[in-house]
Amino acid sequence: MKTILLIENETILAKMYQEKFSQAGFRVIWKLEAKEGLSVMEKEKIDLVILDILLSREDGIFFLEKLTKDPKMINVSSTPVIVFSNYDDLITRKKALELGVKDYLIKTNYTPKQIIDTIKKYI
Repeated sequence: MKTILLIENETILAKMYQEKFSQAGFRVIWKLEAKEGLSVMEKEKIDLVILDILLSREDGIFFLEKLTKDPKMINVSSTPVIVFSNYDDLITRKKALELGVKDYLIKTNYTPKQIIDTIKKYI
């Protein structure tokens, strides 16, 4: 079973997606903050990360920078990351893509099925 790390601080949305991803056959680990997500990446085999940009403490760009630049993360830095956010800022999108995200999706433009289809493209 493939494992998805969902980093999302909107509880209702996170629970809904956690349920949808589980129904699609994925194991889901949900974390509220970037640092919690990085901790999971160090301890668990993660097949794909779904990352919100706007988080309560450090943002999604912080997560991506740590994932790609921190020597401790070198063994997991190739894990596919999909940004799934309502933050549609061109500078942030460009930065995320430069840091290696596979896709930058705006939440309001996708149904749960479309997100699952996108996940399946990368794992």
